[in-house]
Amino acid sequence: MKKRPNLLITGGAGYIGSHSVKEAKNFGFNPIVYDNLSMGHAWAVQDAVLVKGDLADRAKLIQTFKRYKPAAVMHFASHISVGESVSDPQKYYRDNLGNAMNLFSIMLEQKTKYFVLSSTAAVYGDPVKVPMPENHPKNPVNPYGDSKYILERILTAYDQAYGLKSTFLRYFNASGADASGTLGEAHQPESHLIPLILDAAAGLRKEITVFGTDYPTPDGTCIRDYIHVTDLAAAHFLALKRMMKTGQSDFFNLGTGKGYSVQEVIRMTEKVTGCKVPLKIGTRRAGDPPRLVAQSKKAQKVLGWKPKYSSLENILKTAWEWHQRWHGGLKQRKK
Repeated sequence: MKKRPNLLITGGAGYIGSHSVKEAKNFGFNPIVYDNLSMGHAWAVQDAVLVKGDLADRAKLIQTFKRYKPAAVMHFASHISVGESVSDPQKYYRDNLGNAMNLFSIMLEQKTKYFVLSSTAAVYGDPVKVPMPENHPKNPVNPYGDSKYILERILTAYDQAYGLKSTFLRYFNASGADASGTLGEAHQPESHLIPLILDAAAGLRKEITVFGTDYPTPDGTCIRDYIHVTDLAAAHFLALKRMMKTGQSDFFNLGTGKGYSVQEVIRMTEKVTGCKVPLKIGTRRAGDPPRLVAQSKKAQKVLGWKPKYSSLENILKTAWEWHQRWHGGLKQRKK
């Protein structure tokens, strides 16, 4: 039997990383997780080697590369809060860029040729065209998006100079949870809309605030493109396998091409959970565009990727199942 190639997954104990670890063997890879557990969780690493280490620790990284000899790297380890990136940009430029540079240099030394970057739709900034294609202007409006865009440009230069092949995957709104109910969002503190709405449905928070109902959308609330985390994970492996086969770098949007408003998400949550979602109406937040929706035709055509789990109802069903387990079989607050 042919031996599975080792795949180093940085940040593999986090939300999207852990779902990708779980998918790795289905796509013929043996996952090796490298994570400092500052935001991830050891329990989220299922059926994989976990190396506890920081990307700033060159000695530990070199030791890991020499021991496991990964054929490729999938990179999820980064800070991801837009708001925090504005209040503490040093943290984002230092860690998101500096640590990645460490990783790149060791990949070159150890002759690891393939890299998949967990990027973001935040590289585009405010939408000029919706749905947003991959050739949309890049004008990030916060240090988080800027740090990812700089990494994309660095990797482009490294491909040209050193032959380090890379694929950038620009996500829209990652959401949902593994169908088994054993993996899901476990951020502390939580800032993503769906788990916050589920907290309100479960009575774990007083209410959810809807920031603005006067946007130029059908119901006045912001519209976003939600993509199931398992569909995201599959796209990473399709991209990696294509890159290893063709030796070509590339970049793709990952979304459904369909947006849902905040009010639509709340209504579907009430349907799925059987719980009333208490809410209050707040004012608009600075920098929130009315609509952010992906054009993902390229990923579907080139990678053969097709989201299987990303209906809003399924996203919320899987997220709710996980939410109940994560919070210990909480007592639901019925309508």
